[in-house]
Amino acid sequence: MPHTLFIADLHLCHEEPAITAGFLRFLQREAPSADALYILGDLFEAWIGDDDPNPLHQQIAAALRQLTIPCYFIHGNRDFLLGKRFAKAAGLTLLPEEKILTLYGRRLLIMHGDTLCIDDHGYQRFRRRMHQRWLQRLFLSLPLFVRQCIAQKMRAGSQQVNSSKDMTIMDVNQQAVEEVMRRDDVTTLIHGHTHRPAVHTLEINHQAAQRVVLGAWHQEGSAVKVSAGKISLISFVF
Repeated sequence: MPHTLFIADLHLCHEEPAITAGFLRFLQREAPSADALYILGDLFEAWIGDDDPNPLHQQIAAALRQLTIPCYFIHGNRDFLLGKRFAKAAGLTLLPEEKILTLYGRRLLIMHGDTLCIDDHGYQRFRRRMHQRWLQRLFLSLPLFVRQCIAQKMRAGSQQVNSSKDMTIMDVNQQAVEEVMRRDDVTTLIHGHTHRPAVHTLEINHQAAQRVVLGAWHQEGSAVKVSAGKISLISFVF
């Protein structure tokens, strides 16, 4: 049956070789039968520039490039600096942070999901600052080893801050969810970021609607499969 696959939050890095191996098997076994693959952010644990000669990045680009189906990418909060150079090497089409699709007669909205977590005021301030183009250009102009040091310090600081936060404020805000779905006139929203895989039912413009949350690739893989008349949240072993 024709279908489209969505994944997010793999957080690929050298420290988690099992996840990388699982993703490579997914690209070889599951993805080729789909009509398209959408990666909704945080494919990598960190991204400090397309000029980073990380062998893992080259390995993933080569594997994605071998896909014979269209592959699309929305930036996450970890890899928002991933640019056109890597996208070209991997055969990825870069999408804006929110995208409306029409698949198999169904209209749906896709995004990474961090913009919905508006109760986390500290994170949203940080996000607005880091998405200033001039600051990104300045960061990317720095020597690679300097960027690596900055990224490590920022990651350590983020882990420390998040460990003391109430988990509820790091989840999506229900009102924000309903507002974007009403704005775009959709009854299906697919996103990642929160690492809380689930299918939530709600009502939008007096119609039954659903918010489908992708899981992170920790102990197992997670994907959403959209086909004619059905949306499935699936998990699988690496």
